[in-house]
Amino acid sequence: MLLYVWFVIAGAFAGVCAGLFGVGGGMVIVPVLVWIFTSYQFSPEVVTHLAVGTSLATIVVTSISSLTAHNKRGGVCWDIWRNMALGLVIGSLVGAGVADAIDGDSLQAIIGVGALLIALKMLFFSNKEQPKKPLTPPSVQFGAGTGIGLASSIFGIGGGSLTVPFLNWAGLSMKQSVGTAAACGLPIALAGAAGFAWFGKDMTNLPEGTIGFVHISGFFCISVASFITAKIGAKLAHQLPALMLKRAFGILLVFAGSQLLLSGIGVI
Repeated sequence: MLLYVWFVIAGAFAGVCAGLFGVGGGMVIVPVLVWIFTSYQFSPEVVTHLAVGTSLATIVVTSISSLTAHNKRGGVCWDIWRNMALGLVIGSLVGAGVADAIDGDSLQAIIGVGALLIALKMLFFSNKEQPKKPLTPPSVQFGAGTGIGLASSIFGIGGGSLTVPFLNWAGLSMKQSVGTAAACGLPIALAGAAGFAWFGKDMTNLPEGTIGFVHISGFFCISVASFITAKIGAKLAHQLPALMLKRAFGILLVFAGSQLLLSGIGVI
């Protein structure tokens, strides 16, 4: 039972972070799940993969909630989403296959580096509104979707930190970039979670209650808790300074990324 309590706490924390900082909970969920699974002495060979696969599964739920809210406000450009969706699916499936071929420690170190890079972006760079320009051609959007899907699947995230800057550069307003990025998280999460479930199906050292690299009870507990607490985070976001929130999340990612990187390379 205590394991389920930890899942709920992880989901609640990720939900608040997602609502507060406007960034999906994947970068929070993955490090927390690595810690939880390690504490419960799951096999080191599957800990990181299980954390990533479970994180992607939870993003299916949160992305549906997010894209619905943005779509009601006209914030989703479905034409661009359609151009990117197939690339996002292909990239996410390939990313799951690439992650499956990487050992647990190396994958943990790679995710740590990714978290640190996003932290630097949060701390020192901002998503500034780009001057209005013609949209990039569909082929570029498809190619970007493939790359974003691949990276997002490996890191266990919905890809918003990668998709928003691309969409704004590609010609969308910041409002539509954020909304369309939220919609793009759905094909990433669906394909990525399916890929991790498939590639992990023959692993013999997985704990009970998993489908491949997706922990089912972890998925349900985290999804429900994060769905509820995201609203709390969103409410707080309107009451606290935006720059302070951004820097706070950057610092949080520095700690999480450093821990994953150092653990992955065997320093701690």
